[in-house]
Amino acid sequence: MTASSMRPLNVGLFLPTWTAIPQDLPHWWAAEVAGDVPRWPDLLVLARLAESAGFDSLWLPDHFLFRLADIHAQYRGAVPPALAAAAPVGVWECWSLLAALAASTTRIALGPFVSCANFRNPALLAKIAETVDEVSGGRLILGLGAGDFEEEHHAHGMRWDHRVSRFAETLAIVHPLLRQGRVDFAGEFEQARDCELRPRGPRPNGPPLLIGALANRPRMLELTARYADAWNGWVVGGWSHPDVVAPMREAVDAACLAVGRDPATLERTLAIGVALGGREIWDADPVRGSPEQVAEGLRAFAREGISHVQVFLNPATAEGIAEMAVVLDYLDRG
Repeated sequence: MTASSMRPLNVGLFLPTWTAIPQDLPHWWAAEVAGDVPRWPDLLVLARLAESAGFDSLWLPDHFLFRLADIHAQYRGAVPPALAAAAPVGVWECWSLLAALAASTTRIALGPFVSCANFRNPALLAKIAETVDEVSGGRLILGLGAGDFEEEHHAHGMRWDHRVSRFAETLAIVHPLLRQGRVDFAGEFEQARDCELRPRGPRPNGPPLLIGALANRPRMLELTARYADAWNGWVVGGWSHPDVVAPMREAVDAACLAVGRDPATLERTLAIGVALGGREIWDADPVRGSPEQVAEGLRAFAREGISHVQVFLNPATAEGIAEMAVVLDYLDRG
């Protein structure tokens, strides 16, 4: 549900739960945030401001500790010396914060972006999601993904091998537990034998399932088409403009047709960058301009079939949320 019946798409906000990154580092994570270490009272203020401003959803990254150099090497190749020397980035555990936010907000939807299947036992993950959905009164969106950043996994003793195969087995457990309340599954990597989800939360079929899958990952798209209520794409670290959508949409449509699903039944969502007040997002091309121009940029994504955007905002501060409130007001005018 959107904050306004005139709003053409839902607008979510990434809550900055990571330690601050120097603004002069050439990386898109180096957006302006409030304070060097985000404390719970500060995050609660930002969350409530976002709810009051009219955002439709809040999203929390599911990471623990990572290096900007690892991200850059994985997606961009050669690592600039400044990134190679940068300290690791720490992140608060997302499900603990989601439970706290579920009890501290009233309207806004909440979700992990996206919960890494390798970080938690699948049946336990379903139990956690059902419990947070109960606390929130049915506002959770369960974002799931296969994970990234190999060094982060190794540092915390997490499994890295056969990520997509493990993810497929996670879905084979989580999906029936949330939808039917029970599962009996024994796979190569995961199992849940004669498992029931009791008690059930506020929604008979559990929270909606959003899967993050890049358009060039056919196995992930196939799993998305089989299991998800919503597909999510990611363009924050690159070109956040609507002309990126068409090839993604075609890939998702093809995956749906390949498994016998009507493509119209799968919601399309996209994580984008938005820079306000003349700010930039390093190493990326975000939506920018006046409030009217940013609102029109969001409308353009809606015209491409995107029903929900998750905004990586610069600045991710109270000031930035106040500026986005003006954007949302323009967006609601139709």
